[in-house]
Amino acid sequence: MAIIFQRARSLNERGELVLTDIKIDGGRIVAIAPCIEAHDHEEVIDVCEQFIAPGFIDVHVHLREPGGEHKETIATGTLAAAKGGFTTIAAMPNTKPVPDSKQQMEWLMQRIRETAHVRVLPYAAITVRQAGKQLVDFAALKEAGAFAFTDDGVGIQSARMMYEAMQQAAALDMPIVAHCEDETLTYKGCVHDGAFAKRHGLTGIPSVCEAVHIARDVLLAEATGCHYHVCHMSTKQSVRIVREAKQAGIRVTAEVTPHHLLLCDEDIPTLDANFKMNPPLRTKEDQQALIEGLLDGTIDFIATDHAPHTKEEKSEGMVLAPFGIVGLETAFPLLYTHLVEKGVCTLKQLVDWLAKKPAETFRIDGGELKVGAKADFVVIDLHTEQVIDPHTFASKGKNTPFAGWVCKGWPTMTVVDGKIVWQKGRE
Repeated sequence: MAIIFQRARSLNERGELVLTDIKIDGGRIVAIAPCIEAHDHEEVIDVCEQFIAPGFIDVHVHLREPGGEHKETIATGTLAAAKGGFTTIAAMPNTKPVPDSKQQMEWLMQRIRETAHVRVLPYAAITVRQAGKQLVDFAALKEAGAFAFTDDGVGIQSARMMYEAMQQAAALDMPIVAHCEDETLTYKGCVHDGAFAKRHGLTGIPSVCEAVHIARDVLLAEATGCHYHVCHMSTKQSVRIVREAKQAGIRVTAEVTPHHLLLCDEDIPTLDANFKMNPPLRTKEDQQALIEGLLDGTIDFIATDHAPHTKEEKSEGMVLAPFGIVGLETAFPLLYTHLVEKGVCTLKQLVDWLAKKPAETFRIDGGELKVGAKADFVVIDLHTEQVIDPHTFASKGKNTPFAGWVCKGWPTMTVVDGKIVWQKGRE
């Protein structure tokens, strides 16, 4: 049955908010006009002049299943995604077992079909068990449904291993997605090697451990012709290297997280492990370089690196607690409030970074609100303020440094394939 979403505000080509109606049928958008007349057999939903955006796409999410169901499951993680306005997410492979074989990928695809609330694109590992010793069967994993290849959670330490992985991925026209970290330069640190680390007597992680891997890998990407994508960039050096690589015509893309855009190591208040993530919060100068890189197109889009952990794990303290924070349910409100409302970027730019740009980068069907597109979109209240309260999260993970922040821009309804998968007040 067709559904008409009436009195919605959407962005026109000039980035202006205009009042419009949107009609969907058969999982697709079939009409967009200032006023669409409803027939007897059609359902009408009054959006009450709230903002409608294309469904957000997050290519960096940790769903933890299989093996880490105490932290998150495909069901809880995708519900969190829906609540945050994300209609397509890509699941990282650092699970137990790792999706490093055709059999394991087929199991994961079936589990996604059975339990996911939104679209899930599963990554396959680059190396067997993500151990960095033996390459996976790239062709078999692509055939089984792999979205791309990554060992995210760890960096590929061997240049030869990465070179040969890129050769195989390029032959299959598949991306290599990299967590960039030279383990010989991390010093087993827990925060950035800066003022906070020194003040608290902690071992710091130098910026160069990330940048040196990116510098190596862009040259390997140039040599192989592979699409090379850099995960969660955090340093000014990384931005500089990617900018120069793009200028040289190398096929490299990059992402940045909301927390690296909005926080730096000066913002860490205490030894609170909810501020512990990898890569760590860097300096104010790094934070500004990331914002500038996003604005000038060096960084292609925003991804959350949603990484849920239990309260018990995060209570172990800054040194022992695992890296990572959750981000799916707070990404848009935080970015809208602290970037758009403060004039750092426009609403159109933010929506593009969360929807259109990741879709273009990875050739995903989605990311736009237009006739013929998939009926994947999110309805957002741009005006009501709400406090970030981890206890209300759909995710099992409550580990966020943003608890207590007051934001506007909260999703109220998420539609995937023409079906309402989440609606405020109907959880």
